[in-house]
Amino acid sequence: MTDPKTLAIIGAGPVGLAAAAHAIERGLTPVILEAGPAIGHALRQWAHVPMFSPWAYNIDAAAARLLQETVWVRPDPAAHPTGGDLVCAYLEPLAERTRLRDAIRLGCTVTSVSRLGHDKVKSAGREQAPFLLRYRDAAGGGSLLADAVIDASGTWFSPNPAGSGGVPAIGEAEASSRIGYGMPDVAGAARARYAGRRIAVLGGGHSAIGNLIALAALKRTDPETRILWLYRGPVLAKAFGGGAADQLSARGELGLRIEALVADGTIAVETGFRLEEIVRDADALGLRSDDGRLVAADELLVATGFRPELGLLREVRIALDPALECPPVLAPLIDPNLHSCGTVRPHGAAELAHPEPGFYIAGMKSYGRAPTFLLATGHEQVRSIVAAIAGDDEAARRVELVLPETGVCSTAPGGRGQAAAAGGCCGGPAPAEIAACCAQDAEAKAAGAEGCGCGTRARAPEHEPA
Repeated sequence: MTDPKTLAIIGAGPVGLAAAAHAIERGLTPVILEAGPAIGHALRQWAHVPMFSPWAYNIDAAAARLLQETVWVRPDPAAHPTGGDLVCAYLEPLAERTRLRDAIRLGCTVTSVSRLGHDKVKSAGREQAPFLLRYRDAAGGGSLLADAVIDASGTWFSPNPAGSGGVPAIGEAEASSRIGYGMPDVAGAARARYAGRRIAVLGGGHSAIGNLIALAALKRTDPETRILWLYRGPVLAKAFGGGAADQLSARGELGLRIEALVADGTIAVETGFRLEEIVRDADALGLRSDDGRLVAADELLVATGFRPELGLLREVRIALDPALECPPVLAPLIDPNLHSCGTVRPHGAAELAHPEPGFYIAGMKSYGRAPTFLLATGHEQVRSIVAAIAGDDEAARRVELVLPETGVCSTAPGGRGQAAAAGGCCGGPAPAEIAACCAQDAEAKAAGAEGCGCGTRARAPEHEPA
């Protein structure tokens, strides 16, 4: 294989384009394969949704340097963009006005990644063989050879099903015309579908809460709209999050707003609702839980998270945590069974490496089924990965990112907001200059202890944040 190295990047979202920007600075030749008809295809599906993090955390440094070679006005770092803002003010100029322009292939769906002449089993000469990517496009399809591969294809188009236990509910496929996944624009393009109808929202994370808040706004202009929240957990208060104690203020505000909407009766709630069966008739959906409860709705919105699509990687040697489907080193740091506060320390090539040298998964897909990804983390991932591919091991190991901490741990169920957080186990947010989960964790570490335990319990010691 000859220099400059060819780096194949799957996905032209913010992480994929950032990887390509770093590749250009390193003298590599990036080729970006995007399945959608335009860059940022997944972001365009939630263009109406405001992001939790401000612009300061959403622009990659190498991408910004490329943009500064053009006529580009950098957005206000303190403002919070929507998904559409990110596309229009950042990704489109990056893809259309910079040296990335000629590296992007749109409408190009990667169907498999392998080593040339080697299936997954064959070892002899494997590391010397280039990667072979098969793809499907408007002309029928083709192949690409590359020295290294970064899969930054995300998870947006692989939503989790509605049924409990990670499997589709009985009748889910048959009722698909009345089921939406993710975050449709209920106040805009999808308004006619949802206004004045009975809408059930299934899920307990930020996407579900965003849908509920948008439907509540719709209800204010169309009072016939009825909203039912189907929450799988037994205690709804956990979904309200950190409130005023969250250092990502937009995320904290979301929790406070949904709590108020439940309290005033705008949103009805069924807790402990694990969907077992969906029965469709001419007029409605019957939604049956595993304990026999039956509720009716005209439409069901499913916001139960996402999972990585791994079929295209069947012939490369990858190592994944058996539960989260993320790299094993990351799993103890992002496992939602263990952690409900803070952010994951910056990580890169070392943590994201697979048994297949030169192959990496980055961005949201690298987190597997965990829901805690921040875009700035993806930028740091690809900075480090591209440095490793270029042979700069020192830069690959170096940490060049400081993330905000939520400052919120698991607290007792009940009211939220600053007072509740301060009275719980956390004592409020940690000081920004201390790598800690919360105020009490910071105090414990300052006293020489390992921490207060609320955000580190059950972590594998070798993976604890620095």
